[in-house]
Amino acid sequence: MGTKKRKRGSNFIVQGSILAVASILVRVIGLAYRIPVTRILGPVGNSYYSAAYEVYSMILLISSFSLPLAVSKLVSARMAKGRVRSAYKIFQCTLVFAVVSGGLGALLIYFGAGFFSEVVVSTPESRLALQVLAPTILIVALMGCIRGYFQGLGSMIPTAISQIVEQVINAAASIGAAWALFRYGAKLDALYSTEIMAYAYGAAGSTFGTGAGAFVGLLFLVFIILAYSRFMNRKKNMDRSGRVESTMEIYGLLMVTILPVILSTAVYNLSGIIDQGIFKHLMAWKKYDSMKIDELWGIFSGEYKVLTNVPIAVASAMASSTIPVLTRARVNKDRRQMRRKTDNAIRFVMIVCIPCAVGLSVLAEPILQMLFGARSHIQISAGLLQVGTLSVVLYGMSTLTNGILQGLDRMRFPVIHAAIALVLHVLLLVGLILWTDLNIYAVVWANIFFAFLICVLNSRSIARYMRYRQEWMRTFLIPMAASALMGAAAYGTHTGLMALARNNTAATLAACLCAVLVYGISLLLLKGLKEEEILAMPKGSLLLSAAKKLHLM
Repeated sequence: MGTKKRKRGSNFIVQGSILAVASILVRVIGLAYRIPVTRILGPVGNSYYSAAYEVYSMILLISSFSLPLAVSKLVSARMAKGRVRSAYKIFQCTLVFAVVSGGLGALLIYFGAGFFSEVVVSTPESRLALQVLAPTILIVALMGCIRGYFQGLGSMIPTAISQIVEQVINAAASIGAAWALFRYGAKLDALYSTEIMAYAYGAAGSTFGTGAGAFVGLLFLVFIILAYSRFMNRKKNMDRSGRVESTMEIYGLLMVTILPVILSTAVYNLSGIIDQGIFKHLMAWKKYDSMKIDELWGIFSGEYKVLTNVPIAVASAMASSTIPVLTRARVNKDRRQMRRKTDNAIRFVMIVCIPCAVGLSVLAEPILQMLFGARSHIQISAGLLQVGTLSVVLYGMSTLTNGILQGLDRMRFPVIHAAIALVLHVLLLVGLILWTDLNIYAVVWANIFFAFLICVLNSRSIARYMRYRQEWMRTFLIPMAASALMGAAAYGTHTGLMALARNNTAATLAACLCAVLVYGISLLLLKGLKEEEILAMPKGSLLLSAAKKLHLM
C-alpha cells in the first residue's frame, strides 16, 4: 500500500513536471518568435497586438477558458470511483457546450471588434487584429475540452505535446504573416500618407499565427482521441459502477463547476484588459501623445510581460496537474495526501520562480539587449524588469493557490479574493497614474500589489480548510539564499566577460549558464531538495546519481 502511495506521489510530480517543462518550452518558443515579431512591429505595433490579445483573452475566459479545469475536475472525480462511462459522457457533453460557448464568443469578438477596440482598450487600430483572432475562440474551446479530459484521466502528455505543436506553428505563422502584412501596410501608408497602417496590419499578421497554431494543435488532439478510442471503449465496457448521469444532470454539474471557475479566472485575469484601458484613457487625459502612450504600453506588453510570463508558466502547469490530484484526495477524504500534494506543488513552483526573478532582475539590460537589440527605450524596459520581477514569484504563487482551492472544491474563495484584489488594484493604479509621474511603472507596481493580495488571501483559506502550515525553510528561504549566490555569480560573470570581450550575447549566455550551475549546486548543498523529491522528477535517478558522484548530497 505504501509503495502504491509513493508511486502516485511520484506520478503527480512527474506529470506536473512534464506539463511544467512543456509550458516552459512553449514560453521559450513564444519568447523566441516574439523577438523577430517585436523587431518587425516595434513598440507601437506591439501595443496594437496587445490590445487585441487582451480583448480576445477576456472573451476566451468567459466563454471557454474554464473548460479544461472543469472537465479535468469532473472526470478525475468519477475516475477515482471507477465510473468510466460517466467520465466519458461528461467529455461528450462538454464538447457540445464548447461548440455553443466558443461559437458565441467568436461571433461576439468578430462583430463587436469596433466597440472593444475603441471603447474598452482605447486602441481603434487593433480592430483588424481582433477580427482575425475571432475564430480562434471556438478552436481553443474544443481543444480545451480534450486537454481537460486527458488531465482528468491523469495524463498530461497529450496536453504537453499539443501545446508544443501549437506554439511551433504559431511561431512560424506569426513571423511570416507579421512580416508580409507589415510590408503591405507600409505600402498603404505611403499611398494614403498615414503612419499606422503598417503597425495595424502587422499586428493582424501576428494574431493570425495564434489561430493557425491552435488549429493544428486541435487536429493533433483529435488524432490522439481517435487513436485512444478503442482502449477507452474497452474500459467503458468493463465499467460496472452503476448508473450514468443524464445529459441534463451533467450540464447542471458543468454549470455549477464552470461558473465559479469562470468568475475566479475572469476576475483574476481581467486586470490585464482593465490596466490597458485605464492606462491609455488616463494618460490621454493627462495630454500624453497617443503614439507615446502606445509605445510605453508596447514596451510593457511586448518585452516586460513576455519575459516575466516564462517562469509563471510553471505555476500554471502545476495548477493544472494539481487540480485532478487534489480532487481525488478530497473525494477519498485523505487530508494528509492533500497537504502533501499542496506542499510539493508550492515548493516546486518556488524553486523555479525565485531564481528566475533574481536572474531577470540582475541581467535585465543584458537579456533585453541580446533579445531585442540596443534600442532607444532599453532603459525603460530594463527598469520595468528590475522593478517587476517580484511579480514573477507572487503571480506564480497566486496562480498555483487558485488551482489548489479549485481542486479542494473551495470555488468561491478564488472569486472573492480576486474581486477584492482587483478593486484595490484599480484604486491604486488610478491613484498612481493621476498623482505621480510613474506612467508605465504605475502598472507594474499595481500588478505586484494585486498578486500579493491574492497570495495572502488564498494562503489563509488553504491553511484554514486543510489545517495546513506552510513550510518556510526549504520552500522559500533556501531557494532565496541559493538565488542570491546565483545572482552574484551571474552578475560577476557578465561584468568580467564584458570587460574582456565586449560581446554582450556571449557574456549573457555564459552568465545564464553559470547561474543555472551555481543555483543547482547551492540548492543541493543547502539541502533544498530531498532524495525522494529528486527521484520524483523526470530523469530523477540520473540527477540523483550525478549529485552523489559530485558529493552534493
